[in-house]
Amino acid sequence: MSYCDIAPGHPLHGPYHDREYGFPTRTESKLFERLVLEINQAGLSWLTVLRKREAFSEAFDGFDVDRVAAYGRRERARLLADAGIVRNRLKVDAAIENARRIVALRKSEGGFAQWLNANHPLDKAQWVKLFKQTFVFTGGEITGEFLISLGYLPGAHVEACPVYARIERLNPPWMRRR
Repeated sequence: MSYCDIAPGHPLHGPYHDREYGFPTRTESKLFERLVLEINQAGLSWLTVLRKREAFSEAFDGFDVDRVAAYGRRERARLLADAGIVRNRLKVDAAIENARRIVALRKSEGGFAQWLNANHPLDKAQWVKLFKQTFVFTGGEITGEFLISLGYLPGAHVEACPVYARIERLNPPWMRRR
């Protein structure tokens, strides 16, 4: 059973499936949000993460990369005490460190979206290797779902899904040839 079978009509999965999953996104804060959410989904259900999404946004200053990159001990302690998010030390540390690495990508690549575009197209194994070299807490499942959710890898929707046609019109990176 695919996400396209179970998500429509669900109060949280439905809107995400219909308006975000697989849609190309290039805004830095949205890319960072998706990375943080995918990292936090590890070992949990996507529904758990969607339920906590608003709390994540509040806790991480609207996914403002510069603000999160500047977090120190006090902000880390605040996050680890926040019952609204996943209070996992490794995941909190990964969000902060990955924000710092995105800031570094601005200097070396022009930004996170530019880095993704510069490395496209890669297959999943190549992407996973690159993500492990560039970010922390990014294994195969996290990297794969992150890239599928943003249109860099195929698989977000089955062709019979009405959303597939909408995404196809947007010409996501996975549909383009270099």
